[in-house]
Amino acid sequence: MTVRPILIAGDPRLAEKALPAAVFDSELAAFVDDLFETNTAADGAGLAANQIGDPRAIFVYDLLDEQGVRRRGHIVNPVLETSEIPETMPDPEDDLEGCLSVPGEWFPTGRAKWARVTGVDKTGAPVIAEGAGYFARCLQHETDHLAGHLYLHRLIGRNQRAARRMIKDRQWNRPGNSWLPDASATAQRD
Repeated sequence: MTVRPILIAGDPRLAEKALPAAVFDSELAAFVDDLFETNTAADGAGLAANQIGDPRAIFVYDLLDEQGVRRRGHIVNPVLETSEIPETMPDPEDDLEGCLSVPGEWFPTGRAKWARVTGVDKTGAPVIAEGAGYFARCLQHETDHLAGHLYLHRLIGRNQRAARRMIKDRQWNRPGNSWLPDASATAQRD
């Protein structure tokens, strides 16, 4: 397994819609393992393939939900269904969201309270991931990535303006920025 560099906001590959995976072989299985390894090294809740420069519609997740239950899995060719998405200003304390492609930044982001993602696993077998709260946020966040959207695109009002300033200040408005998570963190976490 390999820890791969994670693309940072501004790289055009993050804005491209993912392509359905069509080949379910040992290369795909190894790639899913690399996604998990990279997500763990980055201490992430989830990671989409395009965040490491791969155009396939695949994401992994590994997190503890509000009840302390570990949610870990992967979905290939996901299809998202949600409850109603709020259109009002998100709560600055309860709705904070971050992203491995926007390292070190957190912004209030409105998300549906419930989400379900259907798809297949790395062998082509059907899978369903469904949940509320933090897990629902993660499922929506990762499928947004595969649609070519960062969570920054969902920001409104002053949060949207602050994010634009941050992107400009950090000079993330150009392609080619990435960061490499510490692979030694993987051994420490597992």
